[in-house]
Amino acid sequence: MPFSRKPAKPRAALDEPALYDYAVKALGRRMRTEMELRRLLTSRADPGERGQAAIQALIARLKEQKYLNDAAYAETFTRLRQENDKLGQRRVRQKLAAHGVPSRVAQTAIEARYSGTDEEALARAHLDRKRIGKPASEKETARVVRRLASAGFSTGVIYRILRKWEVPDESLSAVESLDDEPRDDHG
Repeated sequence: MPFSRKPAKPRAALDEPALYDYAVKALGRRMRTEMELRRLLTSRADPGERGQAAIQALIARLKEQKYLNDAAYAETFTRLRQENDKLGQRRVRQKLAAHGVPSRVAQTAIEARYSGTDEEALARAHLDRKRIGKPASEKETARVVRRLASAGFSTGVIYRILRKWEVPDESLSAVESLDDEPRDDHG
């Protein structure tokens, strides 16, 4: 084995003040959810009940000091995904869940952010951002459908865009396969 690696030394567990400093520095680098921070701290705290108690106390302290706030994280994350990535509600909801944001908190942030949004215009902006134009074949239509579905747009929004492009009905069969997925027709 030419590239054998010697095992890394296990890191020493941090005491409570050092764990607090570690958490504040981690939050200073980027916003994190409670779940993400808990996972990060678990690797640096004492194993067992003592370490978990220290993490729990630390998280309560960070929440009290307003350094850790899942609702603020969800609002900022949702705003950035809508403005910068031009993503639909379903995709943002999936990403928030993956980051450990509770579903009711995520739903509140998404409803607040997308309530006045024209999802069709957002989907068109997403296509423009990805440099995808009107499809000229069934294959290209399927590509547009896949792109919009993976970006979190509802079947209804996808249909409206394709109809306005006057895509032939035969090519719309790609959208029908999406009907089995959960729908989110707020746009």
